[in-house]
Amino acid sequence: MTGCWGISPSAGTAQTGTPRKGGRIRVASVSSSTADTLDPARGALSTDYARHYMLYSGLTQFDSNLTPQPALAEEIQEEGRILWTLKLRKGVRFHDGKPLAPTDVVYSLLRHRNPLTASKMKVVAAQFAEVRASAANEVQIRLTAPNADLPALLADSHFLIVKDGTTDFRTAVGTGPYRCKDFNPGVRTLATRNPEYWKPNKPYLDEIELVGIADESARVNALLSGDVQLINAIDPRSAHRIRSSPDYRLQETPSGLYTDLIMRQDARPTNDPAFVTAMKDLFDREQIASAVFRGYARLGNDQPVPPGNRYYFAGIPQRRYDPDRARFTLRKAGLLGTRLPVYCSPAAEGSVEIAALLQQSAAKVGLELAVERVPADGYWSHHWMKHPLGFGNTNPRPTVDLLFSTLFKSDAPWNESGWNNERFDQLLLAARSAGDESRRKQLYADMQVLVHEHCGVAIPAFISLLDAYDRRLQGYGSIPIGGLMGYSFAEHVWWTG
Repeated sequence: MTGCWGISPSAGTAQTGTPRKGGRIRVASVSSSTADTLDPARGALSTDYARHYMLYSGLTQFDSNLTPQPALAEEIQEEGRILWTLKLRKGVRFHDGKPLAPTDVVYSLLRHRNPLTASKMKVVAAQFAEVRASAANEVQIRLTAPNADLPALLADSHFLIVKDGTTDFRTAVGTGPYRCKDFNPGVRTLATRNPEYWKPNKPYLDEIELVGIADESARVNALLSGDVQLINAIDPRSAHRIRSSPDYRLQETPSGLYTDLIMRQDARPTNDPAFVTAMKDLFDREQIASAVFRGYARLGNDQPVPPGNRYYFAGIPQRRYDPDRARFTLRKAGLLGTRLPVYCSPAAEGSVEIAALLQQSAAKVGLELAVERVPADGYWSHHWMKHPLGFGNTNPRPTVDLLFSTLFKSDAPWNESGWNNERFDQLLLAARSAGDESRRKQLYADMQVLVHEHCGVAIPAFISLLDAYDRRLQGYGSIPIGGLMGYSFAEHVWWTG
C-alpha cells in the first residue's frame, strides 16, 4: 500500500481577518526552571514544547483534527506500513543558512536511540530499524514492525529536526518560524521572526518572549494586567474572570486530558475486581464535570480514548453513579468496612476535589477513604503509582497507539495500575499493523471494552484545555494535543495592537 498527503491550509487557526506582520507578545506557560532545554529530544513540559515548536520544524505537523500533515517532508509514501519514504521539501534552510539535507533527518531520528541523548522518545524510536538517506532529497525509514501511525509520531515535538551532528544546545539552530535570540533557563526565551521561514508569508510577529509562571492565579493576573498577552492551563474557576472582560478571550479546546483514579493491581484490596468495579460505580461523573471542572469537561467512561477521536467506541454503555450496586458488590466480596488512604495532589488537576467527592460517596456505602493531600512538588516522583489508591493525570496523546502503548500495555513505562492483560497486548500489536481501517477501528474498540471492564483505572471525565489571550491577538485556534494551539501558536498568530 502506498499513501501520500498534501498540506492542510488551516492547521488549526481561527483567522478573523487579514494577517499583518509586526508586533511583539509575551507568553506565560506553566513552568520554568534551570532544567529548561533547547534540545527537542529532552523536552518535558509545555514550556519546552512551545519553545521547540518556535525554533524547529518537524517532518510532519498536526492540523486541528490531529491529522498529521506534511511539513519538512512534503510527500510521504509507505509500503506495508513498515517502509516509509519521505521526500524532503526543497529550499528549506537552517537559521545559519545551511540547506536542509537528508543527513539532518537521519541524525535527528537516530539520536533518540542513543542512551546519552536521554530522549523522552527512546522507547518509541526503538521502532526505527533503519533510517537512511535513500536519494539526494529523500529519506527512508524502515520499522521493526508495521505501524500506520508513523506520520503522527513524527509530528511530536521530540522528533523536530536539528542539524546533523548537533550536540551543543546552548542555543538553537533550526528551521522553525523563529530564531533564538536569547535563552536563559528558568528565566525566559526570546525569539525573533525568521525572515526565511519555508512557509510563505509566515510567521507574522517580530518577536516572542516566552516565560514560565507556575502559579495559576499569578498567571491569570499577569494576563489581566497586560504583563503578558497569552497564557495556558487556566483553572476552570478562573474562566469567569476572563470571560467577564471584553479585552480578553478564553479558548476552550475539548481534549483527551484526564485525571484518573489508580487502583494498583499489586496491592490489596485494590487488586480485587470487586473493589475496582465498586469504585468505578462510586463516581458521580456529572457532578465532577459540573462542580470540579465547571462544565469544561466531557463525561469519561473508564477508558482513555475521548469522544471526538475517530477511534472512540460509543458502543460501551455509559457507567453511571450507582452507590447501591457498589454496596452490593463490596458486601458480596467481604470488603464493606475497608479503610484505605487515597492520595491526591494539586499536581493532578482536580484530584483533590474529586477525592473529596469520592470520600463522601464511599462513606455512604460503608467504605472509609482517608484523603491524603500531598504537595504538588515531588508528587510525580514520590507518590504517583507508589500507593494502592491514588490519582494520576494524563495529557492528550496524538494517537491511540501511543496512548495504549505508554499507559496500558503490560510492559508500558507508565502502566499506572500495573494492569497485565495478554489479550489487550495482542490486540494492540494487531491494530498497529492492521492495513484495513475498519479492522483497526474494531480492534481499538475491543481494547476500550477491556480497559473499561477490567483495568484498575477509573476515568470520570475528559478535561478541556483552557487558554486565554489578549483580544488584539488574532489567528488563535485549537490543536487538541495541548494548550497554546498544541504548543505551536507561534507560526499562526498575529498582533493588531
